Amino acid sequence: MPFVITDPCIGTKDSACVDVCPVDCIHPRKDEPEFATSSMLYIHPDECIDCGACVPACPVAAIYDSPDSTPASQKALIEANAVYRVGDSSAVEKAEAMVKAHMSSRADLMAVAPTERAAAHAR
Repeated sequence: MPFVITDPCIGTKDSACVDVCPVDCIHPRKDEPEFATSSMLYIHPDECIDCGACVPACPVAAIYDSPDSTPASQKALIEANAVYRVGDSSAVEKAEAMVKAHMSSRADLMAVAPTERAAAHAR
């Protein structure tokens, strides 16, 4: 799995990363039904070509270039990105449950503004 979207995306869902992705692997897009109810955006690991265009486009530094570079405080979201499949309601529900569990267990991070949350990951 090449790239991982983490919790600064929660409460943001900025689609700048979607706009620059050459293979349309970041979901849900604004035109997909899951967008309204999704907590964050996800990178479909089988569709991602590992180009990295999304990383500098993300205004809240929510995207890490590998599971290994993802901070320990964000490891639960690796699996959420891995299971999410647009249009598959059970996969969407499973990923969202993981995100909700992360939000509950990391209230300290969720209290930090999304624009500052990536810097708080090291704490």
